[in-house]
Amino acid sequence: MREENNTELKAILKILGPGTSLREGIENILRAKTGGLIVIGDNKEMLETVDGGFSIGALYSPANIYELAKMDGAIIVSSDGKKILYANAQLIPNQSIPTFETGTRHRTAQRIAKQTGNLVIAISQRRNIISVYKGELKYVLRDSSIILGKANQAIQTLERYTTVLDRALSNLNLLELQDMATLFEVITCIQRTEMIMRIVTEIEGYIVELGDEGRLIEMQLHELIKNIEEEGILLIKDYCRKGLNHNDIYKNLQLISSDELINLDSIAGALGYEGVPLIDTLISPRGYRLINKIPRLPTMVVDNLIKEFGYLKGIMESNIETLDMVEGIGEARARAIKNGIRRIKEQILAEQQM
Repeated sequence: MREENNTELKAILKILGPGTSLREGIENILRAKTGGLIVIGDNKEMLETVDGGFSIGALYSPANIYELAKMDGAIIVSSDGKKILYANAQLIPNQSIPTFETGTRHRTAQRIAKQTGNLVIAISQRRNIISVYKGELKYVLRDSSIILGKANQAIQTLERYTTVLDRALSNLNLLELQDMATLFEVITCIQRTEMIMRIVTEIEGYIVELGDEGRLIEMQLHELIKNIEEEGILLIKDYCRKGLNHNDIYKNLQLISSDELINLDSIAGALGYEGVPLIDTLISPRGYRLINKIPRLPTMVVDNLIKEFGYLKGIMESNIETLDMVEGIGEARARAIKNGIRRIKEQILAEQQM
């Protein structure tokens, strides 16, 4: 599966997403234009920076934090977000900690976040924005309408890309049946799959930030991507050079830049075909992707089939008797495999005629 990027930011956005109790309180403060400084965390290092203020010990609620924000100082909330510990507190961070912020509230927020590793939220009275700090991370929360617009735009782009990929895979399916696929068709499908998954990652970030308001986008996303990632991994497994690990190749593809991703030769090199002419090189699939389309076929059986026959062509040309001899396949399963291959052929040919 894909490497998780920006996991810390996603965790923060999940806590602060629209519909959460914390976000409601922050939005109330923002609308009141009072400004505020909120620290989530009550570890020893954090409490040592607190000077003065009032010990509250009240249960957290959006109404309570809104009222307390009318005072000038910082508000300290427990790590689990359930209690307001202090209000009107002065925070005294280590002044030697570098900060690029200019306003007093934001400079303090950034230094406290770096010093303690806690989540710190600065609500700007003048600029009407919410800035979030944690460690070295800074993020400005955006209005839901802006994020929703970007998410819808990304969904439309994803729809176009998935349509293009479907056509490319349909063409590759037919070529695989004829054992006439070239490296160009294979690499193109892998490239488009990775492009789609990068859009998916972007949309998943929007969904987290939208909170409750992102449910419709999430439903659309799941409907569009279906088994795209799994197909991409099986494509790599089908065509990578022997001796290379398909999972390592997939991880490496996620790390290459967008410019490298556009270059098909870069992807070919990752699969072990550096310097090979893409259009002129015929390449036979091992069969992982198409054979996995046969229902209720265990992974171990698929592995045994490919170990026995080497390539998809050998599996397709085998009869029930030879299939029956493969480890883990009895006569009933051999018949099911032959029938499954026949149905896959019929489906691919039918798609080509549409």
